[in-house]
Amino acid sequence: MLPLVNDILKRMKAGFVTLFGRSNVGKSTLLNSLVGTKLAITSPKPQTTRHQIQGVVHDKRGQIVFVDTPGIFTTSKSNLAKYLNKAAANALNGVDVILHVVDPTRAIGPEDKKIMSIIENTKLKKILVINKIDLIDRPHLASFRALAEDYDAVVELSAQSGQHTGTLINEILDLLPDGQKMYEDGQITNLDNDFWFAELIREKLFLRLREEVPYSITVKIDEITPREDKTLYIAARIITNADRYKSMIIGLGGRGIREIGQSSRKELEAVTQTKVYLDLKVVVDEHWTEEFKHGK
Repeated sequence: MLPLVNDILKRMKAGFVTLFGRSNVGKSTLLNSLVGTKLAITSPKPQTTRHQIQGVVHDKRGQIVFVDTPGIFTTSKSNLAKYLNKAAANALNGVDVILHVVDPTRAIGPEDKKIMSIIENTKLKKILVINKIDLIDRPHLASFRALAEDYDAVVELSAQSGQHTGTLINEILDLLPDGQKMYEDGQITNLDNDFWFAELIREKLFLRLREEVPYSITVKIDEITPREDKTLYIAARIITNADRYKSMIIGLGGRGIREIGQSSRKELEAVTQTKVYLDLKVVVDEHWTEEFKHGK
């Protein structure tokens, strides 16, 4: 009987949980809140998240691997939008639980309906996550609450404040199968530093630049080198697809790129806990968005 008892004591919950939803419902903010650190970049603009980012929650009861995804878009036909929709749909493959994150300040729209049509016939466990519950004005809350019977659980929370995120963790663990750890203790993400640092810089570009500019840019890290003076040297290229956007990024007298560099450096120093020397360049490559045709 002793081996059986030991097996029971070692049993834990483990699995993949995808955050699914339309753009700007707070998926990335929720991921950051659940993991306890900044993994996914956030901004008020749509199409901020472009890649699947995994964040790991270690709990004495088990391990949850969250997969953040781009939002669903029904209007734009660009290569980038098509890639984002495909990436979001592919995030349902191999997962155990779907978190359908919704925003009660916005009416149920075409993106929500498309998402519901995608997940309604799946055999996966589903939790409806009603975000932004801390806001006073939630005119469409009742409409989303009415969808409860289509889900295995409903959790109302605030990703921004962390209110009721513990309840969500409990609901997820109840639905996850028994399994083995997929990440070592202490590891919280699948991101390498090149990708993570590039995303943090791109966030600052999204927050500062005018509406049309952020969708024309990407960021590539060329070098990360610890120096003898204990600073971390990071060389990065901001790539845009038009000369006019390059001028907007650099700004009059270089003011724009200086401000972007300063805010990016502060963010990088916060996550690395070390002094950073950030070397930013802006280059034009009118074909860079074509990489999304090939799923890169």
